Amino acid sequence: MHNWFEQIPASGVKVEGSGAAWTHSDLQTHIDMVQAALLARKVPTAPVAILADNSPEWIAIDLATQNLGITLIPLPLFFTPGQWMHVIASSGVQAVYCAQPEQAAQLGFAGIVGGLGNLTLCERESAEVSAELAGIQKVTFTSGTTAEPKGVCLSTEQQWDVAHALHNSLASLNIQRHLSVLPLAVLLENIAGIYTALLAGATVICPPLAEVGLHGASGFDPDGCLNAIAHHQAESIILLPQMLQALVAVASQNDARIATLKFVAVGGAKTPHALIEAARQKGFPVYEGYGLSECSSVVSLNVPGADRVGSVGKPLSNRRVRIAADHEIEVGGMQSARYLGQVDTHAEWMPTGDIGHLDDDGYLFIDGRKKDILITGFGRNISPEWPESVLLGTGVFAQAIVFGDAQPFLIALVVPLSRSIDASTMQTAIDAANRALPDYARVRHWLVVAPFSSASGLATANGRLRRQLIWQRYQEQASPLFGQSGE
Repeated sequence: MHNWFEQIPASGVKVEGSGAAWTHSDLQTHIDMVQAALLARKVPTAPVAILADNSPEWIAIDLATQNLGITLIPLPLFFTPGQWMHVIASSGVQAVYCAQPEQAAQLGFAGIVGGLGNLTLCERESAEVSAELAGIQKVTFTSGTTAEPKGVCLSTEQQWDVAHALHNSLASLNIQRHLSVLPLAVLLENIAGIYTALLAGATVICPPLAEVGLHGASGFDPDGCLNAIAHHQAESIILLPQMLQALVAVASQNDARIATLKFVAVGGAKTPHALIEAARQKGFPVYEGYGLSECSSVVSLNVPGADRVGSVGKPLSNRRVRIAADHEIEVGGMQSARYLGQVDTHAEWMPTGDIGHLDDDGYLFIDGRKKDILITGFGRNISPEWPESVLLGTGVFAQAIVFGDAQPFLIALVVPLSRSIDASTMQTAIDAANRALPDYARVRHWLVVAPFSSASGLATANGRLRRQLIWQRYQEQASPLFGQSGE
């Protein structure tokens, strides 16, 4: 048994949320309680899952499994019951922490072992401990409602290695209060948020997600989030691009509610340059980064003093990045990652599936997804994220996705930022975007659609749009747009 909690400085550390305000000593006490409960199970070494909203207890459970060398399987609340069952079956989960024992029973965990706060540890009678999970502390599953989630296997060392690199990059900011506004089941918040803040000796604030403006799988109340930032006097937060866009839309110039913020990280999907600039003009100290679950989250990040708008920053000190001959980004300098059920290849360089480039100063730029490159009917290669970024930069659209493979022009499916935006305003925005694009990358026709969310299966938890599934959903409505005149 290794006590990973020992690396966290005792001075200053507090964990707040759900009415709790724990000191470093309180957190250690709750970690001990979790360890005792886990060891009291019928199969003490078997994987345990957690199906719960953000809370201090979530953090205690995570750290306790690290100390015991037990695999933790976060079950995102936005997954479907079918996805939960797939995750449970594929990872050999023997017990689950959740707020509703009856829900655990429906998933096959009827026996009650103990509790922690409002969470109950429920178990099944038996489970086989897979040798495949030896040395694996966490299996984080990527989303997809219509596809089976894939589990990325991570060791404790891999996760804390990233947290230490982030802590070193941000040390000069002296961040003392971090507010979690993303689910802890999302690796980005889990590592870049919680672990990094703990290493800094900061107060970690993790209230239920509804209290920071997140409702259900895709509902977001930006005013509620701004009010939570002000209430908790947050100095750092992590956002997805669509969240930042909503906050910028409702915030006033130098909004008093964001006065305490020192650092706002944005990542998960490509962030338009114009959005970063608009956010900074409003007073948000926002910096874009890039990462992958397969790399234990963050790979590169812009920070004060090393910042280039349009890039995703320089690689962290523990990462190396190179660009392959076909422009794919490859990451090195880490223990090899693998998916559950796959053999560890021990490859020195990991292909990311993203295409990009490094400038002369070492800043990394993301140019799109390798598999998403479309070739128009005139033979032009286009990364769809390019025109999409320009569309989002108009400040009119919350989401936009373009199609046009083997077609003479592009079409777009768009989600307006608010219901009050009419068709004329949207057309004006598209015209403005087109003026910033060459002829072959312009959007000729467009269609308003419902928001793409993880609940619908059309976006990942981090906000990446799932192109193939979106096209399958809207093909019947969108295909006729290609039959119209391109003028």
